Amino acid sequence: MAKRVGILTAGGDAPGLNAAIRGFGRAAIGEFGMELIGFRDGMRGLAENRFVTLDSSSLSGILTVGGTVLGTSRDKVHRMMVDGVEKDMTEKMAKVYEKNKLDALVTLGGGGTAKNALRLQKAGLNVVHLPKTIDNDIWGTDDSFGFATALEIATEAVDRLHSTAHSHHRIILVEIMGHRAGWLALGAGIAGGADIILIPEIPYTIEKVVEKIEQRKKQGKHFSVIAVAEGAMDIEYAQRVKIADQLIKDADSPETKALAKHNKDRLTDSHRESTFELARKLEAATGLESRVTILGYVQRGGTPVGADRLLATRLGTAGAAAVADGAGGIMIATKGGETTTVSLEKTAGRIKYVPKDHDWVKAAREVETGLGD
Repeated sequence: MAKRVGILTAGGDAPGLNAAIRGFGRAAIGEFGMELIGFRDGMRGLAENRFVTLDSSSLSGILTVGGTVLGTSRDKVHRMMVDGVEKDMTEKMAKVYEKNKLDALVTLGGGGTAKNALRLQKAGLNVVHLPKTIDNDIWGTDDSFGFATALEIATEAVDRLHSTAHSHHRIILVEIMGHRAGWLALGAGIAGGADIILIPEIPYTIEKVVEKIEQRKKQGKHFSVIAVAEGAMDIEYAQRVKIADQLIKDADSPETKALAKHNKDRLTDSHRESTFELARKLEAATGLESRVTILGYVQRGGTPVGADRLLATRLGTAGAAAVADGAGGIMIATKGGETTTVSLEKTAGRIKYVPKDHDWVKAAREVETGLGD
């Protein structure tokens, strides 16, 4: 009997999703003789049993297309809004899985999707996960598709901002995605020649940022381009986060932990310094006009670059082989240039942060890029 497999894309869209769908689908159908259906709009489509049959014809022509032909959503399997009420849809999804006589479910997504995939695995579904995120922050894999394209887009933005910063003698801050980890801002900042890079893993002080700008002024460089990860934080804010995280860790009951998490949101959100606030402070301290450019969703859109198409195809075909072998409860990952597998138990809920001694950090410092510390 041919294996019957469902596939879905969840979380934020990213370049390479369609390449991964195509890679998995072509290998699954052509190499392993599987039947494939694609659930619409992520986990919600699974809960509502909305799907399309995928064949060689429907997979044709999507390699270079951005976004996802299946649609996506950020729904959590255990906390989905249904008719205005939050419901746990895990059991419903398990029934849909059984109704469609599936042998496996393939999920394409980031860290949040990995957690949803693990919940479904524990509910009895056989799940294989493919890592997608422009943030490159999924623990257990060297690479995630979407990152290479976003890096090219963000790098080009930093490139282009140099000329206007130089012409008008301004400080230009470009906010780059990366709420928890700073891989994208760090990579684009280095590749684009940013003068200062601020990321979540290396808390900054205004004084150090101003010091770098003043140093450049003394060298006759009356402008600066600053790459700022959206999750970048000053030292005072970082200390508040550290205290809040410790309170969560020390909580001795689910109720206490829930309260600690709630208090963390109140404690930290009210003190987070926005990129616009940082720009105003730098303008006041240096006398240079400051402007902010927020790249936003531009970083997630458009045609995937070759590196993402290649990675997505590799992960997709490796995923098909894993399903054919009966594997489940795993994420397909890359390590040292090779594809491998990681247990969902190990990767779900974990974040791959930028180590402070990472080669990229060392390289930034060695070319005299300021990191705010």
